[in-house]
Amino acid sequence: MVSEHTDTVGDTSALALKILVAGGFGVGKTTLVGAVSEIRPLRTEELLSEAGQLVDDTDGVDQKVTTTVAMDFGRITIRSGLSLYLFGTPGQDRFWFLWDELAQGALGAVVLADTRRLEGCFPAVDYFEHRRIPFVVAVNCFTEARSYGAHDVSRALDLDRGTPVVLCDARDRDSGKEVLIRLVEYAGRMHTARLLDSVG
Repeated sequence: MVSEHTDTVGDTSALALKILVAGGFGVGKTTLVGAVSEIRPLRTEELLSEAGQLVDDTDGVDQKVTTTVAMDFGRITIRSGLSLYLFGTPGQDRFWFLWDELAQGALGAVVLADTRRLEGCFPAVDYFEHRRIPFVVAVNCFTEARSYGAHDVSRALDLDRGTPVVLCDARDRDSGKEVLIRLVEYAGRMHTARLLDSVG
């Protein structure tokens, strides 16, 4: 989503871009949106239930007690005149029907990855690759996880050449903001290249 709106203080136009934050169950999507948002984030979390134990794989995230059931929402101003609206997607496959609605008009996406459970981000990677939505993979560096370099993660996920992989701490605002800046830069290059291809 790229929209312009008029600033109430002045008469300058501001650009608002829609960004998705996706990834597997318990990878830190809600944490990232909450850490970077300059407004109180909207969360649609529910307590994990006994019924959900049959379908939610909590291996590696034993301390997790809630889960997103619709989306998270936040906003961050990257610089004067440029804001990002962040939509965190639910991680479990039973909520994937929401992704098509959330992806409408998105400039790009951040796919959060946990190297302890890297397979959890394969569905998000496939989703954005098939829809040609630019994305970056942000490896959330959990303290108890073995550290891997960006190149190792890229090879393990079999990413298309040029897809950025960055290391981050989803709890840290500056780290999250760097991920978002990297995404906006990458998505801008991708959209420009596609535009040039279409007129070439």
